[in-house]
Amino acid sequence: MSKIGALLRRTFGIVKQHMGTDTFGNKYYYIPEQKTWTGRTIRAKRLVEPVNAKEYEYQEGSIPSEWDAWIRGRRKIPPTIEELLKNERYREQIKFRAKEVEEKEMLIQANKYEEGLVARPAQTQIKGHASAPHYREEQLSAEPSSTANTFQPGSWTPPKDQSTKA
Repeated sequence: MSKIGALLRRTFGIVKQHMGTDTFGNKYYYIPEQKTWTGRTIRAKRLVEPVNAKEYEYQEGSIPSEWDAWIRGRRKIPPTIEELLKNERYREQIKFRAKEVEEKEMLIQANKYEEGLVARPAQTQIKGHASAPHYREEQLSAEPSSTANTFQPGSWTPPKDQSTKA
């Protein structure tokens, strides 16, 4: 078979073995180790032909983690459709259980607030700072204030009850 494969490589170029297709429609290939006519060895490669050929349309999660592990060489055999479907069902169950636990925790926290066992978080309103959602007009105050790149010194006037002696 190696002589036939070498002949095919020389005449038609690279010989790819189709290893499988995932649920998104991406196709996975294996290119075995090859020797060129000069005797140089080209190591084996694993590659994917994505459904979305445009790189900017490709998003995280477009390749299942099982196929990603095969592409990167962390597993020797490619995953089966049954394994992919089983793991997807398991992930959905985990998400569902996590949502249930979160809702249960919210109810427990609400009951604790109602019974007075836990104080509600303090609502602070930041005035005149870059992280504040709303700014208001600057008001002169006796205290200095700072907003991001600006500094407003406080206004000071001498007390009125004391008279100055010259």
